[in-house]
Amino acid sequence: MPIADPAAAARSLYEARRTGVPVAPFTDADPGLGMADGYAVQQHLVRMLLDDGETIAGYKVGLTSRPMQQMFGVDSPDYGPVLASTLYASGAVVPVSRFIQPKIEAEIVFVLGERLAGPGVSVADASRATAGVCAAMEIVDSRITDWRIKLADTVADLASNGAAAISSRVVPLAGLDTRLTGMVLTRNGELVDTAAGAAALGDPLAVVAWLANTLGGHGVALEPGYVVMTGALHAAVPMTAGDVFRADFDRLGPVTVRVGP
Repeated sequence: MPIADPAAAARSLYEARRTGVPVAPFTDADPGLGMADGYAVQQHLVRMLLDDGETIAGYKVGLTSRPMQQMFGVDSPDYGPVLASTLYASGAVVPVSRFIQPKIEAEIVFVLGERLAGPGVSVADASRATAGVCAAMEIVDSRITDWRIKLADTVADLASNGAAAISSRVVPLAGLDTRLTGMVLTRNGELVDTAAGAAALGDPLAVVAWLANTLGGHGVALEPGYVVMTGALHAAVPMTAGDVFRADFDRLGPVTVRVGP
């Protein structure tokens, strides 16, 4: 059965964001909840945040790697809005106190230059609509206790989005194959992980096309200037005050996050 009261679930997540006190997984009370239930809650939560004056600056796509899809028992990604108030410039100090249980992920971000509306969007269409590509790091956070999330929980919680730091360098897509874009992540100067763009659904451009088609089914388009975060290229890394994370991307350059108290 569908979730009984998605508006009430959204209010609990809204309060968790406000107070910093996480809530129990919705799937504890109803293990049968799925992706559709999560989106029903997400829609209510987004409406509450927009009523507070938030604006949507783009979207994040999660579960783009095969290991993450296998972990959640799904065969497609999920998505959530990126709120303008959660975006930071590379090198900015991001206060850890803003979050409940944050982790950091390096990602490739696309910046839209043209409106992109599904259905029927191809990878070639996504390429033509792209103004450029940026190096980025997403801070994922969960308003669900101890990250005990199942699919419905993370979808409801804006796909566990917390914030993002995005490089100001926007690299034209022409001549760039983001599948082959390598990345090296360090924390306080020490190597943490390496990866390549193909970790995101086999092709980060395919992520953009998937998102446009999925949103198009709900009458929503990707607008010029929107950012599309195409998914983690590696396992998320916990962050604490005093950490300095740097991700160096081939052709895209570096992006840095300094973690404050």
